[in-house]
Amino acid sequence: MIGRLTGILLEKQPPQVLLDVYGVGYEIDVPMSTFFVLPAISEQATLYTHLLIREDAHILFGFATEPERRTFRQLIKITGIGSRTALALLSGMNIAELHQAVSSHDSTRLVRIPGIGKKTAERLLLELRDKLKIEKSDAMQMSVSSHQTNDIFNALLSLGYNEREADWAVQQIPAETTVAEGIRQALQRLSKDK
Repeated sequence: MIGRLTGILLEKQPPQVLLDVYGVGYEIDVPMSTFFVLPAISEQATLYTHLLIREDAHILFGFATEPERRTFRQLIKITGIGSRTALALLSGMNIAELHQAVSSHDSTRLVRIPGIGKKTAERLLLELRDKLKIEKSDAMQMSVSSHQTNDIFNALLSLGYNEREADWAVQQIPAETTVAEGIRQALQRLSKDK
């Protein structure tokens, strides 16, 4: 099993990236939550990976954090939830949001994600209640910073950046950063990217 890869990022074509690890190019499918935190092309990146072996293909999935990969692995254990649906879920919401949706039995949040219908959402909520083991510290850390993240994101939107740019910039900022410092760092990163 390939558990983690570190290499030079060669291509970024959502949802796939190409990572050069000592001359070997790995095609890796990533959720959008990971895609937006990846560094620029030609920079070094590290991804936690999950290798799916099927009769007709070997598919490598990559994640920015270990809790994200752990959640993906829990999702694909659920009957009727394949790797593409799990990837869509992690692209549509972060781990803390998924945990909150499951805790509050909120199927409407899940139905908003492409590929998730009402029946699938209900099955997810029913099965995840028991199976999804999210470390409390992981969920708490993400939810504590979510208020600050929203403030920074909204500030960038009001300054004229589009949602994709604002989301990418916010993902680059450490979780414990204050709102004012986060806006400053985001603006610096966005000006370098242009």
